[in-house]
Amino acid sequence: KMKNINNIYVLGTSHVAKQSVSQVKKQIRELNPEIVAIELDKNRLHSLQHNTKRPKNLEMIKYLGLGGFLFYIFGEFAQKKIGKILDINPGEDMFTAYKTAKKNKSKIALIDRDIQITLRRFSKFFKFKELVKIIFDILKGTKTKETIDLNNVPSDKLIEFVISEVKDKYPTIYKVLVYERDIYMGKKLVALSLVFPNDKILAVVGAGHVNGITKYLKKILNSNEAV
Repeated sequence: KMKNINNIYVLGTSHVAKQSVSQVKKQIRELNPEIVAIELDKNRLHSLQHNTKRPKNLEMIKYLGLGGFLFYIFGEFAQKKIGKILDINPGEDMFTAYKTAKKNKSKIALIDRDIQITLRRFSKFFKFKELVKIIFDILKGTKTKETIDLNNVPSDKLIEFVISEVKDKYPTIYKVLVYERDIYMGKKLVALSLVFPNDKILAVVGAGHVNGITKYLKKILNSNEAV
């Protein structure tokens, strides 16, 4: 489901859902946007393009801090595991957006914060008990009233539930990985909208960021506030 604010169209995807890949291609083809804004930074795009190996563990700990390193390793393991089960590469939705935008001759904007900055900030505010808690909760399994189909993008209802749970149970993870990046990407989109007011801008972001970004866009663009 896509949300529209002024000349910005926000499409939510799942980084390991096959449905997202076909959805991204379809929306770029049908909307034919002048600009495709993607939840990627230069480092992650380079990794997707060249399938680069990550640095050695000691180098990463030194650069990212222990908290950032542990979260990176855990996230990498989880995404690869799910991606292998579903026969899809993690991040394929964003890489598909990049490749399809190039083929469509749309301008490309990378709007996510540098992953290294995000991980270093996570390490700064890191609470070890939060990481232990989230790993335990994942292993235990979170009870919801809705069946989760990993092949498809989660429903709005399920996304709201998960974000609410993360905000309540893991405040550091919510602040650094969700809230701060919602604002960062929202600011990037506002800037694009102001510079290119007559262009259609398609923002391809993870489904968990859609509500936060659109809320920010409505607040700023509808009130004419400065970025």
